[in-house]
Amino acid sequence: MGDDAASAAQQQRIAALLDEARGGRRAAIARLLSLVERGGPDARTVGRLAHPLGGTAYTVGITGAPGSGKSTLTNALCTHARTESDLERLAVLAIDPSSPFSGGAILGDRIRMGDQTLDEGIYIRSMATRGHLGGLALATPSAIRVLDAVGFPVVVVETVGVGQVEVEIVASADTCVVVLNPGWGDAIQANKAGLMEIADVFVVNKADRAGATETVSDVEQMLNLRPEDGWRPPVVSTVSTSAAGVGELWDAIWAHRRHLERSGEGERRRRGRTATELRGIVAAQLAQRAASLGSGPAFDAVREEVLARRLDPWTAADSLLGPA
Repeated sequence: MGDDAASAAQQQRIAALLDEARGGRRAAIARLLSLVERGGPDARTVGRLAHPLGGTAYTVGITGAPGSGKSTLTNALCTHARTESDLERLAVLAIDPSSPFSGGAILGDRIRMGDQTLDEGIYIRSMATRGHLGGLALATPSAIRVLDAVGFPVVVVETVGVGQVEVEIVASADTCVVVLNPGWGDAIQANKAGLMEIADVFVVNKADRAGATETVSDVEQMLNLRPEDGWRPPVVSTVSTSAAGVGELWDAIWAHRRHLERSGEGERRRRGRTATELRGIVAAQLAQRAASLGSGPAFDAVREEVLARRLDPWTAADSLLGPA
């Protein structure tokens, strides 16, 4: 079978997987997400076929310092969404920089062992960086696109920490939820990480501990210094282990969604996210091209010309790149 025939056959297989996933087959969803995470031509085919089928999913990003209880809070939020609202389906992407792409390393011990184990309305997937944070930043919107295309109206993206890549990933969501614990240090860490700027809703989790009231006050004071833009992030207190305050958190997320729709901010953000994703894809493809141009006979020949002082490095680089 020639390369073109093999490519066409693989495209048909991916299209069939997408049809199965849209029909509710969880194994097909998992396979599509695996293709996205690995990258390459198959990931591009998945994205190309999934893109026209989506556009309606609402994304909620949840981040915060390690140990703030994000996974337990996500668990409680999923339970509330399924039992106390009319939401029929939702998906969770857990971004885990340390564990393998195994399908539940972050949330497995908290959600898969809970009531959601038998809940066909919740789909949970763990995505690991495997040391390639930039690749994950590109893979996450592609994974959301797949979940959108197969019919999940809400996609929750939970990140493990507050590093730059995690901030970028969560900033690509429609609503960003920042989770803090009682204690001033947590709020300072959030401020340094840039989370104060991207947060649409703040959560002071473990609010049954000492210092919770002070932390709420600290965050409110920080918000007083933020420019007014039509939406002041609410500060919700929760105890995720008992689900206290989780209903208020869900209401705050939905209130922000209504604000985005009424104000037009949602459309502006979608335009910004699209531009960011396009730039990321262009940068990744240029990096691949640079890597290929940086080796081989042509590169070796130009290098020798530079070493012999017959060619300067800039002219040599232009000759490798070709016409602009």
